[in-house]
Amino acid sequence: MPRTEARNATSALAIPKSTLGVGIIGVSPVRGWAATAHIPALRALPNYEIRALSAHNAESAREAGEVFGVSAMFSDHERLVTQPDIDLVVVTVKVPHHRALVSAALAAGKAVYCEWPLGRDLEDTRAMAALAAERGVRTVVGLQARQAPAIEFVQQLLRDGYVGEVLSTTMVGLSIPGDVVGQPNAYMLDKANGANLLTIPVGHSLDILNYVLGEFADLSAVSDLRRPHITIEETGERIVKTAADQIAVIGTLSSGATASVHVREAVAGGIGFLWEINGSAGTLRITADAAVPGIFPLTVAGAHGRNEPAELAVPTALTQKWPALTLLEGAPAFNVGRAYAAFAADIANGTHTVPDFADAVRRHEVIAAIESSAASGKRVKA
Repeated sequence: MPRTEARNATSALAIPKSTLGVGIIGVSPVRGWAATAHIPALRALPNYEIRALSAHNAESAREAGEVFGVSAMFSDHERLVTQPDIDLVVVTVKVPHHRALVSAALAAGKAVYCEWPLGRDLEDTRAMAALAAERGVRTVVGLQARQAPAIEFVQQLLRDGYVGEVLSTTMVGLSIPGDVVGQPNAYMLDKANGANLLTIPVGHSLDILNYVLGEFADLSAVSDLRRPHITIEETGERIVKTAADQIAVIGTLSSGATASVHVREAVAGGIGFLWEINGSAGTLRITADAAVPGIFPLTVAGAHGRNEPAELAVPTALTQKWPALTLLEGAPAFNVGRAYAAFAADIANGTHTVPDFADAVRRHEVIAAIESSAASGKRVKA
């Protein structure tokens, strides 16, 4: 499915309401990304109202409703997606369940915000994007780093010629350090689940690289599993890990610039996230605590010529773009909130500024190219 077709189809539906009714699938009363990011973000914005929650069983649904003050609670997602006062369904469950839940919401004609990665693989993702296009509904995928003020600032600096011509870019990141992981994240150790180093830290990191600097024309990749046994923090159980813990990519962007990316986990330590953009006139350096740039605050530094980069303040006009989110700045909910705010503006204005399912397909295509290159040892088209 060509990307342009998906964009044209998903722009067909505008929701003519000042307040969007939201139903969230996958809410825990005690932990989880919905509680940490989505609910605080939605509560901060005046044009959203959380009207329904769904959990994996009736007791969890009841507890979540009490904790978050939502009266409509379901253990059956089919009941949530068919509620007439729900305009947007948010899917925050584990990746293997995305396709079934997203498909149900799309079939009901609802707009959908699904966490990243959209599917377990490219086939899953293409199927959901095709269904969204067929149903003519708007979608969002959780690649919220695009909405980070620092990323908008970097784009602005590049447009203004801060580095001159972009000649190359290098990105290094660290996901989970050491050989211990919490029980809720243990499913990410199994490659078959589609949530791992390649799809999450690499996927999020690559998305901002490609969003800012353009797509890969071709690439060569190495994928390796250097630490196949991991300890579960809560139980001390030692389990086998099948997902790679070293991903390295080098390629050529459509602009001709050389790009290299190395993201790793299960190492003792190292720099969390470092992204350099090197040009004919200067350098930009973007840093964070870990290789999930949509969650951790980003710092921007820059220099002209051969000088050492110094921190550049992100303009207030960018950090305060959505004043209702001011109190969330620095928290995981901040960029998620900015994505929601931009999505509401897109609906009102008929624009597309947030990443949608068509964008998710493109990112999964790059991930598939990395897998293909790593398996074959050959340079591939991306």
